[in-house]
Amino acid sequence: MKNLLYKEWKLAFHPTVALFWLLSAMVMIPAYPYPVIFFYTTLGLFFVCLTGRENNDLPYTLMLPVQKRDVVRARIAFAVQAEVIQLLCVLPFLFLRRAVGVGANPVGMDANLAFLAEGLGVYGLYNLLFFPSYFAAPHQVGKVFATRSILLFVLIGLLEALDHVLPFMRDCLDTPDPMYLPQKAIALVIGLAAFAGLSWLGCHLSIRRFEKLDV
Repeated sequence: MKNLLYKEWKLAFHPTVALFWLLSAMVMIPAYPYPVIFFYTTLGLFFVCLTGRENNDLPYTLMLPVQKRDVVRARIAFAVQAEVIQLLCVLPFLFLRRAVGVGANPVGMDANLAFLAEGLGVYGLYNLLFFPSYFAAPHQVGKVFATRSILLFVLIGLLEALDHVLPFMRDCLDTPDPMYLPQKAIALVIGLAAFAGLSWLGCHLSIRRFEKLDV
């Protein structure tokens, strides 16, 4: 497993993943739907899978003395690590935003701890929606990503809408830090739990489907 994860970073890694990490700076934009930042990381992961298809990555990997389930675990572990790095890249810009006095975000959720919780939820749902379908049909990675991206944007749009209409989100979570910090911390813990649970379920389903696939 460790060697497969190393292979993901050395051979499967696509440069757009690192490029999209830099888009964490977009939280400095005064008015922007910030959860879209997390979509870019999923786009980078799509390029990883797409390039892998063109380079016959899965058939090559399965020629090694490894189990199919470990191939799946390595790819999803790589994705989870890339997603966590994106979240960590956002953190310094949250502090910088406060330091330079950027105002509240009128479009949707402000750049705060609750925003990170939203990001964890978006990533968890992506890992559940995309990877089981991808490992069931790796050759259709483009179709899988396109259809799952629509569902992901529906979620992002719903979250941004709830920021305006749901009193708890509008008046409590969608506020500058450190206001309502305990509530935001609870939201972050819930986001972490959702991220871990949905990613685990996505990995479990991916393994089941990939083991049935004749690559």
